[in-house]
Amino acid sequence: MTSADTETGPGTGPGTGPGTGPGTDPGTDPGTGRAPDVAFVRRPARVRLLWLLATVVVLAATMVASVALGSRDVDWADVWAALGGADASLEQAAVAKRVPRTLLAVLIGAALGLAGGVMQGVTRNPLADPGILGVNMGASLAVVVAVAFFGLGSPTGYVWVAMAGGALAAVFVYAVGSLGRGGATPLKLALAGAATSAAFASLVSAVILPRNDIAGGFRLWQIGGVGGASYERIGHILPFLAVGFAICLLSARGLNSLALGDEVAAGLGERVAVIRAVAALGAVVLCGAATAAAGPIAFVGLVVPHACRLLVGVDHRWQLPFSALTGAALLTAADVVGRMVTRPSDVEVGIVTALIGAPFFIHIVRRQKVREL
Repeated sequence: MTSADTETGPGTGPGTGPGTGPGTDPGTDPGTGRAPDVAFVRRPARVRLLWLLATVVVLAATMVASVALGSRDVDWADVWAALGGADASLEQAAVAKRVPRTLLAVLIGAALGLAGGVMQGVTRNPLADPGILGVNMGASLAVVVAVAFFGLGSPTGYVWVAMAGGALAAVFVYAVGSLGRGGATPLKLALAGAATSAAFASLVSAVILPRNDIAGGFRLWQIGGVGGASYERIGHILPFLAVGFAICLLSARGLNSLALGDEVAAGLGERVAVIRAVAALGAVVLCGAATAAAGPIAFVGLVVPHACRLLVGVDHRWQLPFSALTGAALLTAADVVGRMVTRPSDVEVGIVTALIGAPFFIHIVRRQKVREL
């Protein structure tokens, strides 16, 4: 039986992962002794393909809704005319502005969903998320400081600075979460990340508030949103997103090995440190580019990988592409909802994702039974 015929994950497979050995039931999670979660059940290829088709259809439907719905609803004739380049009416002009907004939402959602899946794989932490672990707020703080004190004005420079800030924040959170007995447990990482995010958010506000010259531009960006999108903004982040997508997707097989446990992965000939570093680099690149373009949007990277594991199982070769597609659909749908609930004004997409993700975060903690994290 080849590796493609099985799935790996925490607590799956006979005798794999830390804590296995005599007296350990191979059908239980070696860390907790519980039966494997439903997310670790093998999914046949036909089921996965059906879910792939369904996800693509949902994404296409949300993109159509994003173009057609908003403060002013647009009929199909105007949609098609605007897509063909017409802008003679208000409806057609509205569509022309919504197309780049939709594309940006798709790209940012895909980046955050994929980054969340990779972070959960690298840390083997069900609570890992670019927002919860402080990566997004670290990127945000770095951009704000660079603009306020160093006069940063280059859109490409925003991305480089955001990536550096996100990487430093990730290292800091991991170092803090590793202190004390037990090392970097999921709960300690989540608490360290939440505290770091709150501190960084306060620092961002402290930097922005006295600076009236930059406060207006950063006020909505600080919440997280895709309003005001343009093809130029998309063009600035697209090369970075392409690199991040490639690194993360190519790390899928290595993440499958890490899911077996570091010792088993090393025994299989994998370079554990290299796999972790490369995969984490891809996630930081995606988070940095996404934050530079849309601000710190939280919880997409938490919700999406859990949903994808339920649909397609734990094989990262399937889970990561699904996380990208599902993240794109979720963020696009959240943007549509934000435009519809209070029209003609907008609710920023970062607020909508927080309303979705915060209860889900509480559910994950309760399901995992905090003491076992």
